[in-house]
Amino acid sequence: MSVEAELREEFSRWERRETAILKVLPYPLLAVSVVLPLLQPLWNAEVQLPAVLGLSALLTAWVVWFHTFHPESHRNAPLMGLYYTGLVVLTAFLVLLTPWFGFFAFIGYVHAFQYLKGRWRYVGVAVTSAVSAVSYVGGADGITADQWWKWPAVSVLTTVMATVAFHADVMSDRRNHRQKRALVELHKTNAELENALAENAGLHAQLLAQAREAGVLAERQRMAREIHDTLAQGLAGILTQLQAAEQATDEPAVSRRHVANAMDLARDSLTEARRTVHAVGPSALAQARLPDAIGDVAERWSKLNRVEAVLTTTGDARPMHTDVEVTLLRTAQEALTNVAKHAGANRVSLTLSYMEDLVTLDVLDDGVGFRPGAERAGGSEDGGFGLAGMRQRVQLLAGRLDVESEPGGGTAITVTVPAIPAGSES
Repeated sequence: MSVEAELREEFSRWERRETAILKVLPYPLLAVSVVLPLLQPLWNAEVQLPAVLGLSALLTAWVVWFHTFHPESHRNAPLMGLYYTGLVVLTAFLVLLTPWFGFFAFIGYVHAFQYLKGRWRYVGVAVTSAVSAVSYVGGADGITADQWWKWPAVSVLTTVMATVAFHADVMSDRRNHRQKRALVELHKTNAELENALAENAGLHAQLLAQAREAGVLAERQRMAREIHDTLAQGLAGILTQLQAAEQATDEPAVSRRHVANAMDLARDSLTEARRTVHAVGPSALAQARLPDAIGDVAERWSKLNRVEAVLTTTGDARPMHTDVEVTLLRTAQEALTNVAKHAGANRVSLTLSYMEDLVTLDVLDDGVGFRPGAERAGGSEDGGFGLAGMRQRVQLLAGRLDVESEPGGGTAITVTVPAIPAGSES
């Protein structure tokens, strides 16, 4: 059990005990006050028993009716004011008959606290003190002409003492109520905190699920890009070389050259596929810097397609983040593949430019071009993933890809990405 629960249980236990005691307290006090007058004849003391017993019966019925039988009326201030008035009046008559009812008069303090409101409580304390003071001075017989001052003096003294004690009790009661309210607020806050923690746990689980889904989607997109940039391009090149070999059956040397090119492309594609599965960068970048890797790609492409491809590098060629270099290399490969497939170009110019904050790659061909707005790259249908794949790669680096073309005027592809140095890898 928590400290908060223990405190709450302790308060509840104390309140139940106090309520039970206050509920039965008038009756033992009344019993004592009635029994003692009945014993007075034993020591030859005079007592008006019929009046005492009659008023005692009436007082008992009064307390039982209001205090015990009708607890629902305890919040009715006017009705309980009437009850308290009758209680004090009957007690006063009994105290005048026999001072032993000073024992019962004590209940006036308790019921003033329970049933009166505001300043009326202090009025009740003062009246109860005045009634009790009669018993303290020996009853009505003790108030004589020469000793009259004792009763008001005792009344005032008793009132002051009772008021101080009563005020301390009121303060204690208020303090207890504040503590109870604080415990209720604490319990409410704890419940809200538990709900918030449960909600946060749900959100955390949801975020984890979304992160996993995003990771799976990102991996699928990566694999799709890599497959397109390696296997698809390689297979397309192999198919082109085999078709050329088939068409050159009358020229064995040419046919063998195309078959050899197809075999080289197959080996390269197999190597790149393995590196893709293991999420390893392109082999060209593993063996050379980016300008050399793009230059090697352009040179091999030029030999395969018998189209001149020239790479120019400007600026301070320095190592870049792996993602930057892979993006630029794959863009060069895809652009050259599109030129070979569709542009019908005689010359391709590649320019790799290193600037302070940016790196750009321009691929310009003198092919047939295409109409702006059509889904064509290098003068042809993009097949759904070539140009889109390039754009995806570039956008992942917060870069941009621009394509300019016109029918008969060739095509220019420009890729611009941030110059993230190699030391920034995490």
